[in-house]
Amino acid sequence: MKDSKRLAGMEEKARSTDRLGYLCVLLAASLWAASGSVSKYLFHNGISPFQLVQLRTTLAAVVLLLWLFSRKRPLLAVRKRDLPFFLLLGISLAAAQFTYLFAISRIQVAAAILLQYQAPVLIVAFAVLFAGKRLTFSTAAALLGALLGCYLMVGAYRLEILSMNRLGIVSGLASAVAFAVYSIKSEYGMRTYLPWTVVFYAFLFAAFVWNSLYPPLDAFLHAYPGAAWGGILFVGIFGTVLPFGLYNEGIRRIRSTHASITATSEPVIAGVIAWFFLGEGMEGWQMMGAGLVVASLLLLQVRQDSTGGK
Repeated sequence: MKDSKRLAGMEEKARSTDRLGYLCVLLAASLWAASGSVSKYLFHNGISPFQLVQLRTTLAAVVLLLWLFSRKRPLLAVRKRDLPFFLLLGISLAAAQFTYLFAISRIQVAAAILLQYQAPVLIVAFAVLFAGKRLTFSTAAALLGALLGCYLMVGAYRLEILSMNRLGIVSGLASAVAFAVYSIKSEYGMRTYLPWTVVFYAFLFAAFVWNSLYPPLDAFLHAYPGAAWGGILFVGIFGTVLPFGLYNEGIRRIRSTHASITATSEPVIAGVIAWFFLGEGMEGWQMMGAGLVVASLLLLQVRQDSTGGK
């Protein structure tokens, strides 16, 4: 009797952990959805992708350092032998940040989002081919449903792909590869360290990369309007520090495969924000796409994998 109660308690705790993981990723997707539009606004006001990625990564690293040093100092401790790992993680994050922002600057935000969200396919493929994971029917169905829903939600059926800026398309696809690498390596890092430690060192080395490739702190020396600085701070903190911390927490709880699929809710959330605050309506195909994404996320949670849902 005691054993059955203990087992039931463990199962309930696991389900609670899964639900919290999905919630973390959904919150991260919400913040990313808002920051994508803010980034486009900054590009229209004369800020280049090179400047924004330096501003974004540097602000994130500084804010995280100050917070961890003052509130959670033990999380700053890492082993010297793990520094090369964090350097590679930072490089993948630096690449993901720039390629996504550059894609947004050259093509429609919807197209850039669609291209980056090919990352779940790469993550699932890696898990199956190299990590020995079994691709269950529920995960495969959720992946296909989320990708199709994302395609419809962003209105990609109206996008004239061939007439778009080719460099922007290539950059969008590169962002999918870089984000997949970041997600996989983050999951590996969190076998040893807590999510905020992994996020901090990823941004520390990403900031190092972009202050090496671009004149150090040059982006901070320009005279931006007050509204632009507000957008920069929003992107740096609410569009970077918080969502990446939440996303990594989600990875820790539900693994990178489920977290990356759940993150495809970003265009759905962006559409809801635009409808609520800007009065932008959605076409029938877009509403169908939103429904597909939501159904896919529910499928991930209801039909848990044979490995305990992770």
